[in-house]
Amino acid sequence: MRIIVKNLSKRFNREWIFKDFSYQFTSPNTYALVGPNGSGKSTLLQILWGQMLASQGVISYEIDGVEIPNDQVYRHIAIATPYMDLIDEFTLTEMVKFHFKFKKTRSNLTIKEVVELLELAPAKDKMISNFSSGMKQRLKLGLAFYSQADALFLDEPTTNLDRKSIEWYQRHREQLPDNTLVLIASNQDHEYPANAQKVDILTYKKGY
Repeated sequence: MRIIVKNLSKRFNREWIFKDFSYQFTSPNTYALVGPNGSGKSTLLQILWGQMLASQGVISYEIDGVEIPNDQVYRHIAIATPYMDLIDEFTLTEMVKFHFKFKKTRSNLTIKEVVELLELAPAKDKMISNFSSGMKQRLKLGLAFYSQADALFLDEPTTNLDRKSIEWYQRHREQLPDNTLVLIASNQDHEYPANAQKVDILTYKKGY
């Protein structure tokens, strides 16, 4: 998959969050969007996956040289963020089943296999509302990791995770299919691999 960005800019009121951002994100690479808190990493990710509109600029998406209509991009991506909502009234198993009504699993995994890969099987019948923040974050990451997707967007992925869960995250990130395009917004070195291509958002904070 390829995401082509030309002169992308985002402004809130009179403040430019970033300006004239042009770049090509291509699989099978991993990109780390880096910069301090408040620099615009999350905003850029949300624009790239189509949740938020840019103030200026153009984004296009391709697979094998064929352009993907913007209204079909959601079929090709998976997302995990600390601020993504889960359905608190569902159990873990119900949440996994619900998610995969709309997405195919990677490698035809069964719901049971997904729960086991989450390493949360003892909580399979537990309500999401009773999960700790770390358990919720692991579930969000797992739903993204195990979805069949050409591009994966991760925003500060180890938020609320303890050391064991961070190791789980790193292991499963490394096991993603080789052809996956991965974009990670992070200011923590352990959240992205050493060979990730770094994109410093501060380079594009222009136009004040």
